[in-house]
Amino acid sequence: MNLILFRVTFRSICTINAFFSEVGLGISANSILLLFHIFTFLLHNRLKPTDLIIGLLALVHIGMMTILGYIATDVALSQDFWDDIKCKLVIYFHRFLRGFSICATCLLSVHQAITLSPRSSCLAKFKHKSPQQTLCVLVFLWAFYMSLSAHFSLSSNAIPNVTSNVIVFITEPCKIVQMSYFFRHLFSVLGVFRDVFLIGLMALSSGYMVALLCRHRRHVQHLHNTRLSPKASPVQRATWTILLLMSLFVLMYCLDNIFSSSRTTGNNDPVYYHIHMMVANGYATTSPMLLICTEKQIINFLKSLWVKIAHT
Repeated sequence: MNLILFRVTFRSICTINAFFSEVGLGISANSILLLFHIFTFLLHNRLKPTDLIIGLLALVHIGMMTILGYIATDVALSQDFWDDIKCKLVIYFHRFLRGFSICATCLLSVHQAITLSPRSSCLAKFKHKSPQQTLCVLVFLWAFYMSLSAHFSLSSNAIPNVTSNVIVFITEPCKIVQMSYFFRHLFSVLGVFRDVFLIGLMALSSGYMVALLCRHRRHVQHLHNTRLSPKASPVQRATWTILLLMSLFVLMYCLDNIFSSSRTTGNNDPVYYHIHMMVANGYATTSPMLLICTEKQIINFLKSLWVKIAHT
């Protein structure tokens, strides 16, 4: 009995530590990314659409990490401060921010494909769009996403005991009540359509960018008649960064779906659902670190900031 209790306690401690580690790392990395783009805007007094999307993405991910920290506090303290209103608000805001993150990532991929496209391409007419127009497109994509996800907040409840009619979504007291067979499958089909549309846009834009980069590489090698290609331009480096970001998103999306589709094998184990939540928020934690590591300006900004702090 003591051994079983020790194992349960050890698993709980590991889960809590993992929760707070992900929250701390995610908030720190996204805050650095957000502050860099804010300072860039204040210094240069101009805002590119790509910078706007990345800045909003960092802000949204900070919100997602804050929600995860709220849940981690509940897991650590084991206090029953959930009620029906808090449960619905947490689920709604999590879906709100998650949808914005997916739509911003999709728009970032499409925008970079348009930027990389040649002047003779049919996409050239979409170049040089203002940040306001980019924001309008982002809001449209987000409204499309949320219109097919609102049922989660409508079906959530704070229920103290686990039954066969609920699916644990946030934490042990906060669950989503299963709907009827018809509505459950209807929203499943709509959700698949939503994800296929957004992932499809990412895949098409990413494939288009890879084709353009490969064609440009062959053209440069032919002109220089050498196997060594010249230094990549800033646009090409930004394109490769966004392609890495798309690959990271797809990886995290697949892992999230694997956990979500196999949650019935978890036997309502809270640790299993907590791991699922950390995986679901993995993109919000790792994406800013990828953007920071691949952006020389951010690295130079951090170095100069560190030097100033060291000399004070």
